[in-house]
Amino acid sequence: MHHFSCKARATKCLIVLPPCAHRANVGEVTDLADFAELIPLDHGLCVLSTLRHDGSVQSSVVNAGVLEHPLRGAQVVGLVATGGSRKLDNLRAKPRATIVARAGWRWAAVEGDAEIIGPDDPHPDVDSEALRLLLRNIFRAAGGTHEDYDTYDRVMAQERRAAVLITPRRVYTNP
Repeated sequence: MHHFSCKARATKCLIVLPPCAHRANVGEVTDLADFAELIPLDHGLCVLSTLRHDGSVQSSVVNAGVLEHPLRGAQVVGLVATGGSRKLDNLRAKPRATIVARAGWRWAAVEGDAEIIGPDDPHPDVDSEALRLLLRNIFRAAGGTHEDYDTYDRVMAQERRAAVLITPRRVYTNP
């Protein structure tokens, strides 16, 4: 049995599910539409999970969105990571990730292969101008807006920010 409890103001509730009932409500989806639908509902906030060198999971909150891959055109989940961050170290060693978007009790998860494109992870087909535009596109896909993109670009360069693009292998959600 799985037990879930919650507190909502002065009310307590306990939900008891039979074994595996929690899996019965998880449905596979074939594209990123359900994930993308959740992005604007919580400011693009998602939980990204990567694998540490010892095999344990590291999770962090990031802003992410759905956009076209700049070179292949297929839809991917994109996020921007600070240069030197542990998530980038983890992804360099094991380029797999799971990212979850949620709004209330609705959620969607994307598991996939991660690709890093940035000043410390150059791609031969992405020059500095293309990287600058890619970082902006990811920011916008996550719901971001900015009044001064010159300042945004300068900060991205100073912090050695990198684009992380997750190509989905599996996408699933609750109904």
